Amino acid sequence: MIGLLRGRILGKQPPQLLLDVHGVGYEVDAPMTTFYDLPAVGEEVTLFTHLVVREDAHTLFGFAKRTDRDLFRNLLKVNGVGARLALGILSGMEPAVFIGCIQAGDASALVKLPGIGKKTAERLIIELRDRLELPAESASVSPVAAMPAATPVEDAVSALVGLGYKPQEASRMVRTLETADLSSEEIIRSALQAVVQ
Repeated sequence: MIGLLRGRILGKQPPQLLLDVHGVGYEVDAPMTTFYDLPAVGEEVTLFTHLVVREDAHTLFGFAKRTDRDLFRNLLKVNGVGARLALGILSGMEPAVFIGCIQAGDASALVKLPGIGKKTAERLIIELRDRLELPAESASVSPVAAMPAATPVEDAVSALVGLGYKPQEASRMVRTLETADLSSEEIIRSALQAVVQ
């Protein structure tokens, strides 16, 4: 299994990034919480990874922090939660907030995440309550180096669809925001924060 990659970022198109590791280009899917911490294109980054092997695809998922990857792996153990849904959960809510919701049994906050209905929220709480602990205060992370995109609104809508939202819902989420002078990553962050509030 591939557990870690260190290389240069060749491209960022949420939720996917392209990483050059000694001449080999790895396509890595990452949650938005990782995208917020990524340096600019051309810079080096280290990602903790998890490889999901299916009959029709091998998909590599990358995380800025080992604790995020651990949470992703715990989510995959929950009945009915696949890799895409786990990625959407990590993109829609900070891990510490998610763990707090699980420990508090707050299903109403969880159903605001993409792809999470009432039954799935209850299952997450039941199956993860004893497995997850709030992490110690994280060390500060470097701010996101925003990469200007030709059409940040379209990039944001595309990323939200990739995270499990329906196209119309993703468009509506972005339309409600003031997007002038924002990068696609900032638009995505604002849209996701508006949903969980």
